[in-house]
Amino acid sequence: MSMDIHQILKQLPHRYPILLVDRVLELDKGHRIRALKNVSINEPVFMGHFPHRPVFPGVLMLEALAQTAALLAFDTLGVTPDDKTVYYFAGIDGARFKRPVEPGDQLVMEVTLQRMKAGIFKFGGTARVGEEAACEAELMCTMRTIA
Repeated sequence: MSMDIHQILKQLPHRYPILLVDRVLELDKGHRIRALKNVSINEPVFMGHFPHRPVFPGVLMLEALAQTAALLAFDTLGVTPDDKTVYYFAGIDGARFKRPVEPGDQLVMEVTLQRMKAGIFKFGGTARVGEEAACEAELMCTMRTIA
């Protein structure tokens, strides 16, 4: 299964400039997902990071992986989150940054569901540019209902 931006917007509450998933390439319910983020020089972060040598921040790569993980979690549970549902980071382990990501790169996020227990999801994620890993981490996420 794949998802275009219109389907993603129905699932994720994020909007510009923090929506970091442009398309879902593959989705294997309950197991794994591949999604992409096109990195453009027009993104506001590049005005300050760094003006002389634009580099996509590592923390945004982790956020892109988490948003990709959220899409997998929602599909696995068969839910569409509403305005009262928030999907939070619960932890990040083993985050490593392997190469800089620059404007013009296409970041492909690959996320695998490792465990789902007591409302906590654990994922393994890698963000790649071509065949090269740019970022990898284990992510823990949880859904909460807000008042």
